[in-house]
Amino acid sequence: MAIANFRCLVLAMLMATIILISGNHQVSAQCQASIPSLASQCLSSVQRFGPKIPPSAECCAVVKGVDIPCVCKLVTGIVEFIISMEKVVYVGRSCGLTIQPGTICGSYTVPPS
Repeated sequence: MAIANFRCLVLAMLMATIILISGNHQVSAQCQASIPSLASQCLSSVQRFGPKIPPSAECCAVVKGVDIPCVCKLVTGIVEFIISMEKVVYVGRSCGLTIQPGTICGSYTVPPS
């Protein structure tokens, strides 16, 4: 029961973050990111708490269409409270994306692979 409540809280916070990010239509259009799809398909792999979980095929399909450096510019402290940037890089690389070392996502700097 406690885990279900925690997941609901995390999902609610993520949705609030998505609404805030989506409000910037210029940046959202620029990044061509489907933030809601990323949230629904990849949340279990990138949430801050818990172990690293390999991304699903559905998550990878969404991730492959995202401009990671552009999306990284949208990362705020609120996003980092919910999402692990280390796991985001892990998921991106697991899905076959090349994420350049030194790329900055919020307060996280991507290390060499």
